Amino acid sequence: MKLDTKVAVVTGGGSGIGEAICLRLSKEGAKVAVLDLSEPAAKLTAELVKGIAVKADVSKSAEVDAALAEVETQLGPVDIWVNNAGIAGTPAFGKHVNSRAEQQLSEAAKGAVSTPLEALVRIEDDDWRRMLSVHLDGTFYGTRAAARSMGPRRTGAIVNIASICGIEGCTGHPHYSAAKAGIMGFTKAVGKELILQGIRVNAVAPGYIDTPLLMGNVTDSLAAVIRLSTPQGRLGRPDEVAATVAFLASDDASFFVGATVSPNGGAVTF
Repeated sequence: MKLDTKVAVVTGGGSGIGEAICLRLSKEGAKVAVLDLSEPAAKLTAELVKGIAVKADVSKSAEVDAALAEVETQLGPVDIWVNNAGIAGTPAFGKHVNSRAEQQLSEAAKGAVSTPLEALVRIEDDDWRRMLSVHLDGTFYGTRAAARSMGPRRTGAIVNIASICGIEGCTGHPHYSAAKAGIMGFTKAVGKELILQGIRVNAVAPGYIDTPLLMGNVTDSLAAVIRLSTPQGRLGRPDEVAATVAFLASDDASFFVGATVSPNGGAVTF
């Protein structure tokens, strides 16, 4: 019960990694507010953790600020804020990249790859802006809102969810990689700034995790390649990411400032 009596907010808490984070923080004693664009999903997770559900679009600063106000009215001052909400590329984009990647796999088996992915050139302006808006703007809005509340109290922990795509870049997903790299740079800067007010800001950069967001956007053969390319030989589990978040949110991580911790099975070492 390392987080007993703490009030925690998790964006994108309605499913996948976000749901697992809510479950773990609740297990550690926190009172959890589940923020999600899908109100039904948020309510389902909130029921599991005996917390509250708040509908919010993290790409809109006014909705994030309103969500914080609602949480603090119902649960009290926020002690932990987890910026987890995220999206994948559009279905049409994913279908194209998967098709080209499958063709590349077939060519590689014959000794030479000649088919270009043509991922970058197919990203529309709106798709680029939406990807950065949800991931990067959402992280900024959430961190800013939390810091405004935590600053006067000189205490708090903020955890931002990045990705190994932000560390090394994921081929075929330049907009997602750019957004996650931005989150890591943002975490470093605000981590150094806010620690003077007693607020710790860190990031988690998961590897390939077995979630609907991943498995619903890759083919079986590409999923097999991902497993084989991970030294541990498997996909990660949402609860393993959640455990990392719980650590960074706790006093056990008191000397972590602006850091990125990456549970990835050895896929990336740095």
